[in-house]
Amino acid sequence: MYKMPTISHITEKIVSSRPLLQEAIIEDIVSFGSVAEKIKPDIEKELGKEAKLSAIVMALRRIAENLSARSPKKRFDYSSEISMKTNICDIGIIKTHAFFSKMKSIYSIVDYEQGDALNIIQGNNEVSIIANERYFDKIKKALAGEKIIRQEKSLVIVSLNFPKEYVSEPGVIATITRKLAWNGVNLIEIILTFKELNCVINKKDATKAYNALQELIEGS
Repeated sequence: MYKMPTISHITEKIVSSRPLLQEAIIEDIVSFGSVAEKIKPDIEKELGKEAKLSAIVMALRRIAENLSARSPKKRFDYSSEISMKTNICDIGIIKTHAFFSKMKSIYSIVDYEQGDALNIIQGNNEVSIIANERYFDKIKKALAGEKIIRQEKSLVIVSLNFPKEYVSEPGVIATITRKLAWNGVNLIEIILTFKELNCVINKKDATKAYNALQELIEGS
């Protein structure tokens, strides 16, 4: 049975489609009245009639209560550590059977004793190879015959280590990624282990990312 859309339903759909608006509501830094005026035309277009501003504001307040309940602010303690690796490259290829025979040679390129980076992330159809930029040409040579779909240089890995207790707490990764997005940091790749989150970002975003994560640790 078809149900007519309501102001509450449409407002929730609009907020759900706008992550930064959700973040602003969670952080309690927006005026519901201003948001209501902004989204009023979209609501009326889908509703097919005029919508009262007060009804939209009421819907936004209910959404804010639900978001706050589902997304408690996570305070990171001082044992969390931030580190950064610069001059990183990222090579993306189409995943093939032939690639697996080349992995050993790729791993042998990197000098781990010098603290060098190498991360190979396998998706369903693609593989990302993230390493120090000085190995870029050698890795590409080892990938001869593979279809390269992406290659980027001048990247940075910003890493956040956190206590093992955080692994069992929902919302930790969401808190980190929301914080970075709110500060205008674009995540190119995410490498997640048991107690470590590595964010591959553009060099120009390095300072913003570091400062954003530092704010999380300090509880600002």
